[in-house]
Amino acid sequence: MSTAVSRRQFLATAAAAPFGVAGALALAAPAGLPAATPAAPAGRALLKTSLNAYSFLELLNANAKDPSQGVDLFKVCDFCADHGFEGVDVTGYFFPGYPGVPDDRYLIRLKRHVFDLGLCFSGTGVRNDFTAADPAVRAEGVERIKAWIEVAAKLGAPTVRAFADSQPPFRNWQQAAGGASRETVEAWMAEALHSCAEHGAKYGVIVAVQNHGDFISSGAEHLSLLQRVGHAWCAAMVDTGKYLTADPYADIALMAPHAVNWQIKETLQSTTTSPRIDMRRLVGIIRASGYRGYVPIETLRMGRADYDSFVEIPRMLAELRAAIAATA
Repeated sequence: MSTAVSRRQFLATAAAAPFGVAGALALAAPAGLPAATPAAPAGRALLKTSLNAYSFLELLNANAKDPSQGVDLFKVCDFCADHGFEGVDVTGYFFPGYPGVPDDRYLIRLKRHVFDLGLCFSGTGVRNDFTAADPAVRAEGVERIKAWIEVAAKLGAPTVRAFADSQPPFRNWQQAAGGASRETVEAWMAEALHSCAEHGAKYGVIVAVQNHGDFISSGAEHLSLLQRVGHAWCAAMVDTGKYLTADPYADIALMAPHAVNWQIKETLQSTTTSPRIDMRRLVGIIRASGYRGYVPIETLRMGRADYDSFVEIPRMLAELRAAIAATA
């Protein structure tokens, strides 16, 4: 079994490439770079704030139904600029025509808007189900991710989030897989993700696999999948609210060296009854891994009747900034 490539090893290889990242990796290891353990950090950790657009879920959905209501992605970007974020993660669901790809004119307009605001795209993401027993469902997910890899390249976004868990109408991966073993399902997923990563390598976009508390509910499971994929253009998106173990911080620490993107949630298991994230502890773990890049936050309603994106996001951003400053 190939071992997973840490983010630091990926970047170290890229830095050595005078003719570009994709070229260097193609010469070094066509199917991925073997690495049993993460390399030593190269330079000091660098953390940049970003917001996942999903934090405005209800308002974005309202706007999609009636443009006079809610907010669109342009307004989300305006909000990010107004509050001093450095990046924005523009989830694919909120683009016109999703799951189809947006018109290039829309992408160009959004890209220019983000540039004029002094922001950068930290990523985008789509829905897919690679746990499904039906190969047609898995194939559909592969083609969707490949299409959005090309969207990400046009925008200048470095990653496309891919799910490692089941999606509706299935309740869990066991139901989606029709009774197939975990080993079998992991093999399905690895094959699909490897195909996506091959496409990502052509466009300079990394496939960031997110844990979502179903097939992947621990750091060990997350790492096992990446090891099976064994591709330099497939790495981890670490969702801090979806490691459903006794010690999520240990899972986060295990996966931080393999992260190329994050979803930092308000609570450890994305429920109002689970402990609130200890932001200083989290940022300390991220810094210790040597991570350099965006640390997007994502707030969720979690059943709260009084949830307000315009209140919760600034509150969480202030916590993140304080933690970054305190651990610098």
